[in-house]
Amino acid sequence: METTDIIVRVANPDDTHYAKTITDEMESSAAARGTGIAKRSPDYVADKMREGKAVIAHTKEGTWVGFCYIETWSHGEYVANSGLIVSPVFRKSGVAKRIKECTFKLSRQKYPEAKLFGLTTGLAVMKINSDLGYEPVTYSELTQDEAFWAGCKSCVNYDILMSKGRKNCMCTAMLYDPKDHYKPEETAKDFKEHSKGYERLLRFKQFLFGDFFGKKLDASATGNGDSSKKKLHSLFHHIFHF
Repeated sequence: METTDIIVRVANPDDTHYAKTITDEMESSAAARGTGIAKRSPDYVADKMREGKAVIAHTKEGTWVGFCYIETWSHGEYVANSGLIVSPVFRKSGVAKRIKECTFKLSRQKYPEAKLFGLTTGLAVMKINSDLGYEPVTYSELTQDEAFWAGCKSCVNYDILMSKGRKNCMCTAMLYDPKDHYKPEETAKDFKEHSKGYERLLRFKQFLFGDFFGKKLDASATGNGDSSKKKLHSLFHHIFHF
């Protein structure tokens, strides 16, 4: 289906009937990939819709296509764009990028001063984030709110996270700081130039962590990046920062 046949918009209370479908797909998708995702209940997803803190995609006929929601941490200092999921039928249609763009815009409207961040286990999402102006960062630059990290307990990779003192895991941390950021075209260019290196790094982390913990992790899992204030961040600096 053409992406123009899909509606992407801010969710509202009338969309709560999609909640169970969304959480079921989140769980099955994570299981199929062998990677982690923080579990959310249908009630939690429905609440996000009622609060206007979620983005939903569907066909003109009403078939669910995709979803993403936003959360606030550290008293609104940080905002996470979380739970991005697309129905298998509609993947590779470009709708994931449209959902992320809409969620980014919604986050900036509601919390213009907040730092936006996300954790991802895939290069595709990393590319989308880079196109929006996000940069790979270390976990230390994310919120230290205990409630946020408690949400990782339902992830299959939680033992890895805790063994590394919450400084590293299979996910890549990415951040958009409204007070100190590069233009989207700069971060997009940086990702393009280093994408092969990022892929090699994620494979290395998969091998290292997967072997150590005896878990079967697929090649979609990603690594963590390094950051500095006045230069584009590169994951290469932290290849052995485990």
